Amino acid sequence: MTELLDLPQGDVRLLETDGARRLLAANLPARLAFTAADGTPRVLPINFWWNGTELIMTGFAPSKKARMLRLRPDVAITIDTDSLPPEALLIRGRAEIHEIDGLAPEYAQAMNKGGAEANADNLEFLRAMRPRMERIVVRPTWVGYLDFQNRFPAGAPDWMKGPRSRTPHPGHQD
Repeated sequence: MTELLDLPQGDVRLLETDGARRLLAANLPARLAFTAADGTPRVLPINFWWNGTELIMTGFAPSKKARMLRLRPDVAITIDTDSLPPEALLIRGRAEIHEIDGLAPEYAQAMNKGGAEANADNLEFLRAMRPRMERIVVRPTWVGYLDFQNRFPAGAPDWMKGPRSRTPHPGHQD
């Protein structure tokens, strides 16, 4: 069987790697990139919830981003760390927008990744407000994973990806 880390960039099975699973469960924002109505790029930090097959981002309706995503649903998403060596999960897909009444369960789940107790009062307040929310749902069609130890960007210089017998970069912990 092919080792998961040997899969090519783009293979959605990379979502099954330990690194991807760790990033999908982490209390980190996703960076959602899309094309605005005027044709220029946009990128927004946004909380997310991974349900095992879909990345779900939520917001309050109506929003400008949802209007733009309905016009141009192709998106790119990055979930990454700022530690050394960095890790990055890269996802591409098409966004589907669903509006719902009340607090989206995925909003609460994403907010609780940092600790449910810290958000309890805020979530209770929002539930009582019964907001109209948008669920931005993306099923990955392309996945990349970089850990800068075993998986590097395709254009990385050979010296960066060199033999493991070389002295590692100071930020890498072998």
